[in-house]
Parts: sequence; C-alpha cells; structure tokens
Amino acid sequence: MKKLKALLINGSPRAKGCTYTALTELKNTLEQEGMEVELIHVGHKDVHGCIACRKCKEIGKCVFDDIVNEVAPKFNEADAFVIGAPVYYASPAGGAIAFLDRLFFSTANVDKTMKVGAAVTTCRRGGNTASYDVLNKYFSISSMPIATSQYWNMVYGGQAEEVLQDKEGLQTMRTLGRNIAFMAKSIALGKEQFGLPEKEQITFTNFHH
Repeated sequence: MKKLKALLINGSPRAKGCTYTALTELKNTLEQEGMEVELIHVGHKDVHGCIACRKCKEIGKCVFDDIVNEVAPKFNEADAFVIGAPVYYASPAGGAIAFLDRLFFSTANVDKTMKVGAAVTTCRRGGNTASYDVLNKYFSISSMPIATSQYWNMVYGGQAEEVLQDKEGLQTMRTLGRNIAFMAKSIALGKEQFGLPEKEQITFTNFHH
C-alpha cells in the first residue's frame, strides 16, 4: 500500500498557539502510524470570503488566487483532511471559515468521497462543541467520513502552555490520530477491493411553488 497522506490546516491567526499545539500532538501520532503529514498555517492569511460567483466552475480554481488555490491540489491528493480552529464568540475563527468556504466551493469538481475528515477546536472556556459542529458540516456535505475520538476533538487552554497541561485533550488528539490512520488505511484497502460507492447524478431542488 502506498504511503497515505494527511493534510492538517491551522486556522488560527497564531502560528504556535493552542490550535498548533493540538495539531502537533495529532501530527506526531499520524506520523507514528506511518502517514505522511503536512501542517499548513492559513489563519494568519488575508483570506477573502466566498462570494458565490461560481467562476471556479469555469476556470477550475477560485477567482481569488491566494492560499486557497495553493492548498487545493494538496487537498485533492490527501487521504485525510483536518481543520483546526480556535473559538471566537462561540464559533470557529472567521479566517478558518472563509478558507473552508472557498476551498470546498472551488473544489466541487474534486471527488472527496471517502476522504477522511476531522475537525479540531480549541478554546479557553466555552464554545468548543458549537464550533466543532460547524466545522463537521463541511465533511458531511461532501461524502467524507468523519473521524472521532474518545471525546470530542477539542482541547482547552488560553495559551499553548495551558493546552500542554490538558492531558485529556492531548490524549484525545492521539486517539484521533490513531483513528484517522485506521480509517484511511481501511478505506484504501476497500477502494482496492470494492472501489468507491456508486454515484447517482446529483438532483437539486429549491422547494418553491
């Protein structure tokens, strides 16, 4: 079996903060499980929100030529994709959402079926579960199986040093890493033996009279 790839996205404005600390624990575990891992920081970039111009359908990439278009080919090649984001006002940081909106919209032509997806959230006190739910929606609309852990994929702390004290949170990241690796390997074997699920032509309805 070829070496499987995991793409980890740091959606925090801070390069080495709480989100990075959680994703690093996850990265180390994925590598121990034999996966090739790339961790990319996008949260500090000036990422324009999606304007639904649908130009990407014509040109094959987002009309805003920035980090989204740089990451898109890596997303296409990855067997697993993880988005990490801190909580701002009980939701994921705005830069992470803008990035995901455009990444998923502009790669609509990329078949994401059975690409493992996982969300990781970090907060000082509240909003983790609400943010976790938001991030998982991107996977559940894309035929991407969602990787979970022994607890929701989250850590607590106001700064990186505090996250390192969250022993349960770090263990959750390690369990998540082992689960992602197992799922990706199992899906790869399934593709070889059975192929991907049969697809119907997508039907769109608007529910108007």
